[in-house]
Amino acid sequence: MILQIIRLKSNLDEVTLLEKAREREPQFKAIPGLLQKYYVKLNGPNEYGGVYVWDSKESAQAFRESELAKGIPKAYEIVEAPNIEVMDILFQLRD
Repeated sequence: MILQIIRLKSNLDEVTLLEKAREREPQFKAIPGLLQKYYVKLNGPNEYGGVYVWDSKESAQAFRESELAKGIPKAYEIVEAPNIEVMDILFQLRD
C-alpha cells in the first residue's frame, strides 16, 4: 500500500473548501485503487491537506494523470505548488 500526503494553501475558507470537497466526493469514491482519503486542516490560515491511501503505486500514478487530479488546483483555488510526499506503508495496525 501507498500513503500520499498533500499539503496545500488555498484562497478558500474552510466552509467553502468543504463544500467543494463534498461536491467532488462521488468522483473520488469512484477512483480505482483509492482505499481511503482524509481531508485535513493544517495549522496555518487556509492551509489544508489530503491524506490518500492507495492499493498500489500504479493506482496512485493513474490518478495523478487523471482529469480529476489535474482539476484539483482550480477546484480548490490552490495558490502555490503543493507539497507532496509519497511513501510505502510497511505495516498496518488494523484492517
